[in-house]
Amino acid sequence: MEKRRFGKTDMQVSVLGFGGAEIGFQGATEDIVARLLKGALDAGLNVIDTGECYEGSEELIGKTVADRRAEYYLFTKCGHPRGVGSEDWSPGSLLESIERSLRRLRTDRLDLIQLHSCSEAVLRKGDAIGALETAREKGYARYLGYSGDSQAARYAVECGAFDTLQTSINIADQEAIDLTIPLAREKGMGVIAKRPIANVAWKESHKPIDSYHHAYWERLNKLRYDFIRHLPLEESIAHALRFTLSVPGLHTAIVGTTKPERWQENAKLVDEGLLPEAEFAAIRERWEEIAPPSWIGQT
Repeated sequence: MEKRRFGKTDMQVSVLGFGGAEIGFQGATEDIVARLLKGALDAGLNVIDTGECYEGSEELIGKTVADRRAEYYLFTKCGHPRGVGSEDWSPGSLLESIERSLRRLRTDRLDLIQLHSCSEAVLRKGDAIGALETAREKGYARYLGYSGDSQAARYAVECGAFDTLQTSINIADQEAIDLTIPLAREKGMGVIAKRPIANVAWKESHKPIDSYHHAYWERLNKLRYDFIRHLPLEESIAHALRFTLSVPGLHTAIVGTTKPERWQENAKLVDEGLLPEAEFAAIRERWEEIAPPSWIGQT
């Protein structure tokens, strides 16, 4: 699998990374996760990204691939110690969370610790950033990152405190392509795409049951990309992923799944390479024609 230099860090990251949210939220078994992650590592993936609030995700990763720790870069996030919807940006809580993540993941050091979608006001206050800097001084993490979108992400890039940015980039979420990624690229930051295939929100003809997918489903109904309307589902997914991987300045795209066989399929999609320039431009032009200013990055 293709590797890209991760900004100014010393990491060469695979263009596809594993996103740990689904294995936690969907209650994947240890056996399934072992097959899934070992298959991903065998396919050449070397990035695993998770978060403290992804229910049992960190524990599952620690139990199944800690013995292969030298083969992957390990990223996690902090700021929601009691699960999604909770927030605590105090230095004590953040450091406690990072220490807990190390235990769960069965490692003595993270390659990247990220503030998880805190507001611009929290970033400007400085205490949360200071907590991450303390974690790095203690040897808990090598690099510091921000995971989030829109104006908060813009400030995170501008302030100079972070080595990396994780943000939403896909066919239904293109704000970052103009707002944050060019500046991140200029500053030599590593850039991670979350939601790189827009949660495949177009796979059903009706509105998805899960409200998490509603914004993208509604946007795609208005964007009406030709490739979604005319290609078979698997080909349209490949087209969407190749669009995201073609964004200048992007280094790795985080894809989650609970299906072990999916990783071999994902690896094949990547082998197809980037989108031709004309096809990439057509998706960008359609977005610029249709998307109103209210279509901001989805946290």
